[in-house]
Amino acid sequence: MTAPHDVVTMGRIGVDIYPLQTGVPLQHVESFGKFLGGSATNVAVAASRLGRSTAVVTRTGDDPFGVYCHEALRGFGVDDRWVTPVRRYPTPVTFCEIFPPDDFPLYFYRRPKAPDLELLADELDLAGVAAARIFWMTGTGLCAEPSRTATLAALAARGKERAPRNHTAGAGPHGEPDAVATVFDLDWRPMFWGAGVEGELTEAEAAEAARPHYRAALAHATVAVGNLAECEVATGVREPRACAEALLAAGARLAVVKLGPEGVLAVHADGSAARVPPHPVEVVNGLGAGDAFGGALCHGLLAGWDLEYVMRYANAAGALVASRLACSSAMPTAPEVEELLRG
Repeated sequence: MTAPHDVVTMGRIGVDIYPLQTGVPLQHVESFGKFLGGSATNVAVAASRLGRSTAVVTRTGDDPFGVYCHEALRGFGVDDRWVTPVRRYPTPVTFCEIFPPDDFPLYFYRRPKAPDLELLADELDLAGVAAARIFWMTGTGLCAEPSRTATLAALAARGKERAPRNHTAGAGPHGEPDAVATVFDLDWRPMFWGAGVEGELTEAEAAEAARPHYRAALAHATVAVGNLAECEVATGVREPRACAEALLAAGARLAVVKLGPEGVLAVHADGSAARVPPHPVEVVNGLGAGDAFGGALCHGLLAGWDLEYVMRYANAAGALVASRLACSSAMPTAPEVEELLRG
């Protein structure tokens, strides 16, 4: 028997192909870098870089890019035992364009279907998922079967009694509480639900189709994390405080609403709240900042820090990644985050 992981994530994995030239349209880019990608995977890497034991539950293609994903995970110290191959689908790749400070179009190549949507409930190590101190799942995992059923089975294995407490005693790393959390990263990607596909759904129709499944997941989650657009898909409202209150009403104990240039709002079910401005940096590539935020959020919840300090720390982690080109390989270490907070 091995010790339970601090953080287990479940969701997307793939290969990010990023331009090594910024401000250049994709059709004119001449050189690219290859990086491990996928939001759930990046969160596991981010938490690992902060000293946490992590694992990811996902699937790759049975191809060289799948081998690369395993090698990259192990290189980042992420347990890859629950990453399995799918013979019939290729490992996804994602291209982007980089136009700082705020334009980073993404192009997902996940057809005919991504292997990470082929997760099967009866093949999950539900005991390992249940034992993790934090379990992190994403909205993308709900967009298709059999992944939807597998994701809901993993959530059910967690048990709703695993509710994060609001630790208000300290403003820094003051020990390791026993509290655990089940985190729902709302991660709204309308194209994965058929929006924008010829002859299929509009984005509004995709949101309506997704909402019941988001609500089912929220009934199991103790923490919900998303930007305003994602919160609107989950709740039907868009004003920040209303979003947070709706997420709490749907079952979460802690709602984290990311507000872009206005920072982040966190509201706990006990009535406490924190609103923190963003940490200013010169943006190079904003992709991956949210995943760094997620890994740092897990780190702070596990450490039992004060809610406002957790948000400041997570903002700083996200800012550091936004100031760098890559995602997974750009995830900061704890000393780097602490230095930015001091500076």
